[in-house]
Amino acid sequence: MVDRGNVGENVSINLTSETYHFWYATEGCEAMAGHGSQRNSAKRKITMMKFWLCLGMVALLGCSTPPPQVEVSPPAPPPSGPDPSPTPPPVIDSQAAAEYRLSGLSQRGQDDLEGAIAAFRQAVELDAQNPEGRDLLGWTLHLDGQGEAASQALQANLELHPDRISTLNALGIVYLVQGNLDQAVATHTQAIEQDAENEIAHYNLSLAYQRLQDYESAIAHAQTATQLEPHNPHPWVALAIALWESGDQTAAQAAYQTAIGLDDRYRDRVFLDHLEKAGFSREQIEQTDAVRQGGT
Repeated sequence: MVDRGNVGENVSINLTSETYHFWYATEGCEAMAGHGSQRNSAKRKITMMKFWLCLGMVALLGCSTPPPQVEVSPPAPPPSGPDPSPTPPPVIDSQAAAEYRLSGLSQRGQDDLEGAIAAFRQAVELDAQNPEGRDLLGWTLHLDGQGEAASQALQANLELHPDRISTLNALGIVYLVQGNLDQAVATHTQAIEQDAENEIAHYNLSLAYQRLQDYESAIAHAQTATQLEPHNPHPWVALAIALWESGDQTAAQAAYQTAIGLDDRYRDRVFLDHLEKAGFSREQIEQTDAVRQGGT
């Protein structure tokens, strides 16, 4: 009699590689052949059923592997409004700008400040990098009494040309006339740092410091201005009022007499009003008149 343990099946399934291997113990089946064909037939049916069952399980496991997940980003929304277009570069016409500057100077010489300002604005638009146009525009706005616009034009020029002495001088005068004395001092000091022999800056610093009642600094800068420009009466008058307010009336009279020697019109009170265009305040003009009368 054959032990039933010798009759059986061995089915090994490698799930990792999704392959399978089937081995059937034919020796057991052949040993059972002597016990009858029916019994062998039934046994073979059971064995085949298990075989096909294993095949089905392998197929099922292989098909049940989920497909890889692919993330799909939603399409970007279309930009709202019209497509932005690049800003066109500024038009530069140096030749035309130069012609507008000449035209502006001509109109300013004829006291047409409005026409001159318009011409200088055109020059700046056509050649914004050229510092002459903004200097001329700023100074002409100052002459027209538009102090705020003048300072803006000159400040814009300094942003492009921070060490430009003519712009610093002009802006310092604008601040001085507006009464922004601290800014006037700072701007003219910066100009002197660029050129220690800048007589315009020294002269205007004398007027600014005199109004700030810093008479020592006012006298020092006025003396420097008279040395740098000895034939200009304005620095001598600035020195005279600084000395006068400091209490040194004798020295003040001597300085004023030098101004009269350069321009005899300083004997006349009416003539003193022109000093307003030279950066003097109304109070400083009255102080000049006091010095004038003290010498008569």
